[in-house]
Amino acid sequence: QVQLVELGGGSVQTGGSLRLSCVASGDKYHRYCMAWFRQAPGKEREGVASIDRYDTTRYADSVKGRFTVSRDNAKNTLYLQMNSLQPEDTAVYSCAAELGYCSGGPPVFGWFKYWGQGTQVTVSS
Repeated sequence: QVQLVELGGGSVQTGGSLRLSCVASGDKYHRYCMAWFRQAPGKEREGVASIDRYDTTRYADSVKGRFTVSRDNAKNTLYLQMNSLQPEDTAVYSCAAELGYCSGGPPVFGWFKYWGQGTQVTVSS
């Protein structure tokens, strides 16, 4: 099992940056596909980015070139560096984990077993 806690959410002006962290506890963390999702008010949950045990990454088209996902297995921590933030990036961001390899595209809801509680990111105009 893996337990996940997101950190680093907050408010930022348009064009600013934030770095989210997801601290994991449990076993076999290194073998998990790790991912970030977000859900804005009135919108469906969106798969943002994923990273596997070999540091292969996948991104949603909406964040390519602006967001970077990484992991530090020694610290059992997943990161999401968010640059050039826009108001449409405002959402609750959650990390997720599933044992094994990631999919060939952006992460898909329903494929992940373990979830964090989420952290709010607000980008003002």
